[in-house]
Amino acid sequence: MANIFDIFKQIESKRTPAGPPEYLVVGLGNPGAKYTATRHNMGFIAIDYIAEKLGVKVIRSAHKALCGEGEIGGVKVLFMKPQTFMNLSGEAVVSAANFYKIPPEKIIVISDDVAIAAGKVRVRPKGSSGGQNGLRNITEKLGTDGFPRVRVGVGGDRPAGMDMADFVLGVPSLSDREAIDVAMPKVMRAVELISKGDVDRAMSETNGK
Repeated sequence: MANIFDIFKQIESKRTPAGPPEYLVVGLGNPGAKYTATRHNMGFIAIDYIAEKLGVKVIRSAHKALCGEGEIGGVKVLFMKPQTFMNLSGEAVVSAANFYKIPPEKIIVISDDVAIAAGKVRVRPKGSSGGQNGLRNITEKLGTDGFPRVRVGVGGDRPAGMDMADFVLGVPSLSDREAIDVAMPKVMRAVELISKGDVDRAMSETNGK
């Protein structure tokens, strides 16, 4: 009769390819219970969704982040939730990228975007931060904006005159959160395609829909 630990090892080996991760998949957010359901934590929310679907535990503390290795689209990736707070997200990303020798074009960053409606998803192979402080810091730390990003819309219900910081650190309305939840499979599909090296297809399947 097979040892129970050997069985678990076999299951794990089937789930995750051997060797170091080929890609980093980084969800942006702020650590702490009070930020859990806020607009600014869409990256964390997306990572949690993808990890649950894949059976991956993103709980290991490393590189100033919570990390977990898994497979998506046949590619081994390191899922990350930086614990540095949003404005210093680049510290975690650069630490992991340097350790695993992963180039910017294989670092997928998932973030919120107040410029697009809740539930809309946009994929870009590179570009400006659009005012998103986590993306800005990652760009500064990497020395390039040439990393793909998946942006989850959280805009659309901002009250007139409301401070932007208060808005992004607030909780979406019920209808907006429902729209965001419906969009999560699209986020996961985009990450899968980008991990396969097909950013163009990720854009064509996602953007504008």
